[in-house]
Amino acid sequence: MIKKLFEVLSSKQKGGLAESLAEKYLKAQGFKIIAKNFRTKQGEIDLIAMKKDLLVFVEVKADFQGLDFIAEEKIDQRKIRKIFGVAEEFLFKNSKNLSKIKNIRFDVVVIRGEEVFHYEDAFQKDV
Repeated sequence: MIKKLFEVLSSKQKGGLAESLAEKYLKAQGFKIIAKNFRTKQGEIDLIAMKKDLLVFVEVKADFQGLDFIAEEKIDQRKIRKIFGVAEEFLFKNSKNLSKIKNIRFDVVVIRGEEVFHYEDAFQKDV
C-alpha cells in the first residue's frame, strides 16, 4: 500500500512521509520528538528525540521503490560531517533546556517499504 502511494508523490512528499513514519516508530519506542527538520546554514537534521537522559539525532532515509541503491549508502562522510555541525549548533542554542542530557547518539532510521530499520549509534564523532 505504501509503495503504491509513493509512486505518485514528489521527492519532498516522500521524504515527509518517511519522516512521519520514522517519528511514529520512535514514539512507539518511548522517544519524545523535540525537533523536526532542524535547519542551519550547514544543513538539516530530520528528527531530534529524547528518551530519559539520552538525546538522539536521527537521519531518516527511505527506499520505497526497490531502487538500485541501498538507502543506508546515501549517508556518506560529507553528510555525516554536516549532521555533526548541525547537531553542535542545536546543542549550543538549546544548552539551557538540555541540562539533564547525559548521552548523545546519532541514529539512522531507514523506511523500506513498510519495514522500519533503526540503526542505533550509526556513527560517532571523534573527539
